[in-house]
Amino acid sequence: MSKITMANFPELPYAVEEAVNRLRININFLGNDIRKIMVVSTMPNEGKSFVAMQLWRQMAEAGTSTVLVDLDLRKSIMTEKYGITTDDGEEIKGTSFYLSHPIDLDEAICKTDMEYGDILPNVDNVINPSMLLESKRFEEMLNYMGEKYRYALFDSPPLNIVSDGERIGNLCDGAILVVRGGETPKGMVKHSLMQLERAGCPLLGVVLNRVQGGGSGYYYKKYGGSYYGGHYYGSEYYYGK
Repeated sequence: MSKITMANFPELPYAVEEAVNRLRININFLGNDIRKIMVVSTMPNEGKSFVAMQLWRQMAEAGTSTVLVDLDLRKSIMTEKYGITTDDGEEIKGTSFYLSHPIDLDEAICKTDMEYGDILPNVDNVINPSMLLESKRFEEMLNYMGEKYRYALFDSPPLNIVSDGERIGNLCDGAILVVRGGETPKGMVKHSLMQLERAGCPLLGVVLNRVQGGGSGYYYKKYGGSYYGGHYYGSEYYYGK
């Protein structure tokens, strides 16, 4: 495995850290059978990659063996956004490279500064990754991740843009749907839920992001979430249906 450095990993406000921490804790309540989790949104720019990255980081820092896999094979910006480079200067192979070349998966997975956190970014975007996602090699990759790590988080493309998400969801134990508060139409969210159901991917919960709450400050105005039937609004938490 190559060792990578992430140069652009900003420190988050305490309230945002705590919201992600609550999400991490609630995932632990789901039981040992939930290992492969797709993090997805309905539309672009809802924050699903942010949620996936921060959730992965907190799990790894808590000592839970976790891998983050970049499956946005068409428009990934992970390596650019987080300044991901290898310590030895070697080229990062990435997800699409692994799926299209006969190399061992351990050659593509990257180690990080966190002992329990590995990552597989996507470097080479492809116009139409359908054949890669429908291959037996892709299915075997996801199964391997689920067996090797306690949690495998799959940062997936938006459901309402391309069909990739349904294929990915079909191979996962469940999905976290990230929704941008006040922006994503309810009808489109309902359609995403139908897509997940059609794919046979249980909805584990919804993260409501960038909520306009009743309080003041960053937490109220920029971040909120829900998970496993519970909803975060400001600093309050309560169970819902």
